[in-house]
Amino acid sequence: MRRLLLTAATTTAAALTLAACGTTEPAADSTKKTTGAISLTDSTGATVKLDGPAKKVVATEWNEVESLLTLGVDPVGVADVKGYRTWDTAVPLRNEPKDIGTRGEPSTDTIASLSPDLIVASSDLPDAAVKQLRKIAPVLEIKPADAGDQIGQMFENLDLIAKATGTTDKARAARESFETKVAAGRETLADAKLGGSPVAFADGYVTSNQVSIRPYTSGSLIGSVNEELGLKNAWKVKGDPAYGLGTTDVEGLTALPEDTAFAYIGNDGDKASNPFAGQLKKNAVWSSLPFVEAGAVHRLPDGIWMFGGPGSMEAYIDALVDALTK
Repeated sequence: MRRLLLTAATTTAAALTLAACGTTEPAADSTKKTTGAISLTDSTGATVKLDGPAKKVVATEWNEVESLLTLGVDPVGVADVKGYRTWDTAVPLRNEPKDIGTRGEPSTDTIASLSPDLIVASSDLPDAAVKQLRKIAPVLEIKPADAGDQIGQMFENLDLIAKATGTTDKARAARESFETKVAAGRETLADAKLGGSPVAFADGYVTSNQVSIRPYTSGSLIGSVNEELGLKNAWKVKGDPAYGLGTTDVEGLTALPEDTAFAYIGNDGDKASNPFAGQLKKNAVWSSLPFVEAGAVHRLPDGIWMFGGPGSMEAYIDALVDALTK
């Protein structure tokens, strides 16, 4: 399943082969501006030094790509360009970056050919891979997720990349835009008497004709945004400590409250990733679920990256609020 995360693939490989919403206060500014040089501390505690704001930037993970685009920086190299264009159209690529390979195994030769000023890399990459990348250019490692504070982590990452690229004003604007969107969505749902309503967001995949479902618990980014909107996360399963993702099957859906609204994002370019509109239509358990019978299953538009940045989350808020209030 092409959209699966590097961490999800390593921490839940057997299942995938593959809450709190935290503060949105800005992280302390660690940029030194005395000589024009920049010194940063990345998410691993490593010091990253730049001669000045990075212009030619390579990104190894899609949430990092989205952060760069949000900040007005067009990356020169992106991991799995086709995949990004498939799964994240909420914050689209504006240029034609070089494809540097997969998100889990970026090509060092390709990256070196781009002569980047900076490589923004997921801290989920193996240490050996990061060591090789450091021979090419300064590497800013980014912690992609934190189930204890997903929204806070999202903005911490955005702020850190903004400091490295000299775009802190755009990071502040993105924060303000997101907070305005959340407030407007919460108000709309409250006016529609939907505050506190249970919502279950999930994705799924089909392997060897078997359907597996991945709940987005309160510790997920989507789950955190839902709660910021005044909704209740209907999932009772436990999520992983990074992304807040759980595992269940069709029978596990029977534990959801009867008045649950079920939401998902499918993708027409990846048929195996959308069992809700495919294989489950013939499943008796799925068909008998109260929210299925009530027509409370909402497919949200393609192209909203569930692990992205504020741009994707704003698109998600618009889509979810619209679906719930129709």
